[in-house]
Amino acid sequence: MAIKKDKVDVVLVGFGWTGAIMAQELTAEGLQVLALERGPMQDTPTDAQYPKVIDELAYSIRGKLFQDLSSETVTIRHKPDDTALPYRQHGSFLLGNGVGGAGFHWNGMTYRNLPEELRVYSRTVERYGKKFIPEGMTPQDHGVTYDELEPYYSQFEYVAGVSGTAGVLNGVKQPGGNPLEGNRTKPFPTPALKNHYGASLVETAAKAAGFNPYPLPAANASEPFTNSYGVRLGPCNFCGFCENYGCYMYSKASPQTTILPVLMKKPNFELRTRSHVLKVLMDKDNKMATGVLYIDSQGRECEQPADMVILCAFQMHNVRLMLLSGIGKPYDPKTGEGVVGKNYAYQMNGGVSVLMPKGTYLNPFIGAGAAGVSMDDYNADQFDHGPLGFIGGAVIRHARTGGRPIGQAAAKPGTPTWGSGWKAGVQEGYQRILNIGMSGSVMPYQDTYLDLDPTYKDSFGQPLLRMTFDWHDNEFNMIKYVSEQVERIAKEMKPDKYWVGIRKKGSHYDTRPYQSTHTTGGTIMGENPKTSVVNRYLQCWDVPNVFVQGASVFPQNMGYNPTGLVGALAYWSLNAIKTQYLKNPGKPLVQA
Repeated sequence: MAIKKDKVDVVLVGFGWTGAIMAQELTAEGLQVLALERGPMQDTPTDAQYPKVIDELAYSIRGKLFQDLSSETVTIRHKPDDTALPYRQHGSFLLGNGVGGAGFHWNGMTYRNLPEELRVYSRTVERYGKKFIPEGMTPQDHGVTYDELEPYYSQFEYVAGVSGTAGVLNGVKQPGGNPLEGNRTKPFPTPALKNHYGASLVETAAKAAGFNPYPLPAANASEPFTNSYGVRLGPCNFCGFCENYGCYMYSKASPQTTILPVLMKKPNFELRTRSHVLKVLMDKDNKMATGVLYIDSQGRECEQPADMVILCAFQMHNVRLMLLSGIGKPYDPKTGEGVVGKNYAYQMNGGVSVLMPKGTYLNPFIGAGAAGVSMDDYNADQFDHGPLGFIGGAVIRHARTGGRPIGQAAAKPGTPTWGSGWKAGVQEGYQRILNIGMSGSVMPYQDTYLDLDPTYKDSFGQPLLRMTFDWHDNEFNMIKYVSEQVERIAKEMKPDKYWVGIRKKGSHYDTRPYQSTHTTGGTIMGENPKTSVVNRYLQCWDVPNVFVQGASVFPQNMGYNPTGLVGALAYWSLNAIKTQYLKNPGKPLVQA
């Protein structure tokens, strides 16, 4: 028999970026808010304490802040007829765990979408015709436009203290920024981070090659900043320990450094850690959620009643919880019907590595999570795809995140993997090699989706989430074309050598090398309940007192990192909850 807890107004499942944002804003409305986080408590003074936190072996190699894959993971296969196997060692993507989630150990890159990325389907049909979309590709519009989201991008940026240079401000192009971006109504909260040497070299070469480089938008504060909640961020010192680590300088924006100092003092907020939610509970008619069922820190089954349930967990966990709870119709790849699990997408990345001439000293240990330069000349639909035959593009960037001795000791090409030859190769390469990366969009397909695995279960006896995903020709063609453009930059740098690292057509998705943790889709947003799980305000079509946050609502993946859009959508959803939903609780915000 489950222990029944006292009812609350709102229960949040997961307590990373979106959970903290939801809690902060809804408690301000006077609601009693409870957050359930299955991992441990984590905070900056206790879990990002200098010098303990700059332990590469503990955090980058052994994954101290990552999910324990022995108790729960996902299973992965390439095609619907393949057998899926469990993902038991962190490689391709790094699942966070504990308070702050991946927002505690992320890098800080905080892009806004290019306007056309929120309406991929409509833009493609308008510009190239419906026949340009390959058979089996299932792109969709988000159901919200850039102009509608613009104030909420700003709202998130002013919480996170994002550093950058505006490219288009109140309709006027600005020097030094991204001339291809959507219009901004406010400048960045703090100036762009200063260029390290590698960024300066790439910027100069990119301009010579005809590109439009601009400073990476970074949630690494360039100067002291007090955010919109009254929380103070310190200036980044380019220590090179951002991704995989908490920030001991209080410079990298995370829930811990931007929201928790205010939120945790509120009497109408409660956080319960090590509380693993099993499912969303429904009324007898399966029309409204009544709360959640979870296992507490002592292993007891608990029922938590609530008037509103908001899923704020990582993308994959949101999808799995919807499937376990029986909310929405599961997606069927054979018929294309159903919505939960539909349109899973990852990213198609690559890079061009450049070996600078002898005598170059890049000093790679001087780095930050989002320090560098970026370019959108071949991102999204900023170039003519008509003659090229593919959809999408990639953001091009050089980011120097650090020069840590284990994982970031670049060796000269052809270097042995061990011994004195390896040492000599590292000595040659460490100061001279830099990478110009490509982070590419991935379109959704009828045969890429998420469902529950029929064989494997987690430590609580529940089915694991199963991922069916592989690369398609559209993305191979895209990354090949973009890499050819990046070669122009590499040649302008007059290197001793450069080499291109992209996936070759026909190769399969490989879980072993790290690529990004930018996984999207499965509870996608849209304008029609037949093709989406949530409406334009992230409210579940089928159960109107359930809202879903995060990248699981993206209908396809973009070249950019997802956090900027995740934050903007959270504040957009909150505005609708506060101004519309709370006046008529339990009612749909959009009529189907």
